[in-house]
Amino acid sequence: MTSRHGPHSDRSAILPGVGRIAVFGAGAMGTAVAMHLARAEHDVVLWASEFDTRVLEILQTEGRHPALPEHLPESLRLLGPDRLNEAAAGIDLAIMAANSSGARSLGRVVREGCDVPPIVAAIAKGLEPDSGRRMSEVYAEELGTARVVSMGGPCLAAEIAQDLPTAAVFASSVHDAALATADAFRSESFMAEVTDDVVGLEYCTVAKNVAAIGLGVLDGLGKAAGFAYRNAKAALFSLAVAELADLIVALGGRKETAQGLAGLGDTLVTSLGGRNRLYGELIGEGAEPGAALDQLVERGMTVEGVESAVDVARLAENAGVHMPFHDQVSRVLFDGAPAASLLRLPERMRK
Repeated sequence: MTSRHGPHSDRSAILPGVGRIAVFGAGAMGTAVAMHLARAEHDVVLWASEFDTRVLEILQTEGRHPALPEHLPESLRLLGPDRLNEAAAGIDLAIMAANSSGARSLGRVVREGCDVPPIVAAIAKGLEPDSGRRMSEVYAEELGTARVVSMGGPCLAAEIAQDLPTAAVFASSVHDAALATADAFRSESFMAEVTDDVVGLEYCTVAKNVAAIGLGVLDGLGKAAGFAYRNAKAALFSLAVAELADLIVALGGRKETAQGLAGLGDTLVTSLGGRNRLYGELIGEGAEPGAALDQLVERGMTVEGVESAVDVARLAENAGVHMPFHDQVSRVLFDGAPAASLLRLPERMRK
């Protein structure tokens, strides 16, 4: 079930009594979302955890996040780690901006600060590393509420911070929670859809980073050889989305989710730029996967697609889904397969 509402929808009809929003986590995406919601004239607080101490100092002294191009709106309030209760008190919507590995601990922290669980919106992508649990499952467990919403789609933090046109999908098993969250985000520059395909949307957020690495490898091969490989890149992008759709359906999601903003859209934007594509490009230019990863980590970058490649391989094997493109990306990353092996189009495309 997917529905759309225009930018001038009546908030009072969808969000009766909603007042405060808290964004928990002052990373680039959390800060960008907090900026967007503040510009949309909501009462927003951005809470920085103990892991965000250095960023909080820059936010307070310079009025901007070091990874984002725009300054903070004046109405956005900043709170430090010791002011959790103040940040959580009386909120109607909690935006959870920790990465997937920190989701469970953030959920526990926020639960301690909230008297009544608010609507919980997870904006991080991926699976919990140890358990393989989806973000909505982690937050539902930790906060004891079914009103959990997951955001998907092509949402680059820098462009959200700049108020550039963006479209996203909000998924929840509780339809009113998805509607409320989508309406909070909706503006003249931000289009929001809702769906009840939580499984499909959340697994899309895992596989897209693997595709971005593989397509980045083609960029690196092209730079090294003096060719753009546009034909091959387009063909393999199409294959990646087709494989994603097969996986999503096998896992209980819907094909249209994989072919929409959450799947195709997010895969496209991630393959055009970002850390995962850059990682693949370095490999295509000749760097060993481990050395390329070390190089980016030294620059403060997290490459989620490495762990996601393991997750996708496990999910595909358990579901009995054949994913030749994603499999070959994994072989390049972990089994010593040459980067150029990605240029050999799989048999699926030669029939």
